[in-house]
Amino acid sequence: MDTAPDVARTAPSAPRRTRRGSSRKEWLVAAGLITLALVPSLAGGVRLGEIASGAPETPANARFLQVPLPVVLHIVGAVVYAVLGAFQLLPGLRRRHLAWHRAAGRYVLVPAGVVVAGSGLWMTAFYDVPPTDDGALTVSRYVVGLAMLVFLVLGVRAIVRRDVLAHGAWMIRAYALALGAGTQVLTTAPFVVLFGEPDAFWRTVQMDAAWLLNLAVAEWVIARRRATARSRPRRVVPAA
Repeated sequence: MDTAPDVARTAPSAPRRTRRGSSRKEWLVAAGLITLALVPSLAGGVRLGEIASGAPETPANARFLQVPLPVVLHIVGAVVYAVLGAFQLLPGLRRRHLAWHRAAGRYVLVPAGVVVAGSGLWMTAFYDVPPTDDGALTVSRYVVGLAMLVFLVLGVRAIVRRDVLAHGAWMIRAYALALGAGTQVLTTAPFVVLFGEPDAFWRTVQMDAAWLLNLAVAEWVIARRRATARSRPRRVVPAA
């Protein structure tokens, strides 16, 4: 019996299964990133509720109630950037919807990232912060905010030069810094539960640890992307 027709029918199924598995993995990554951003987003929502309802001033919220615009811009920009950025990082979605990827990055993601970094720098410079957030942590926030702005600019510059790999690398680094607030929940909560509120030194250590951890993961992802790009066979153009 000729089995060729059966082979022809079944041969394409393996690539489809591979694509489905890859797509499922990508969506799990996006869900994880959004979940990581969920806790600070909820805290930001509470802060916006205080501002909108005219909550009584306390030492913890006085600076936000007195000058609300920067923190409102920061919270809204961070939510948009974290959620949209998670989908921008999915290779499969990017390949299938390249026009959407470009438009979302150009008109929403990059502006939102600039708002997040710029408002963060403004708040660091002009808000009266608690003693535990002053000193070394202030320096760290300046470094992170400026680095995020630089990464965004370099990412845009790379794509203008059509250097897609460098563009992705800089955007991943910027996203990693922006997602620091989510990781900071993980680096600060255990300490608070076990030992209570940290002093200025330990608060700086916990906050910096989150940014550094995110950057380390970002560099690992970038290295994998570069290795994958190098392993792809070059397309040979047949002679005329």
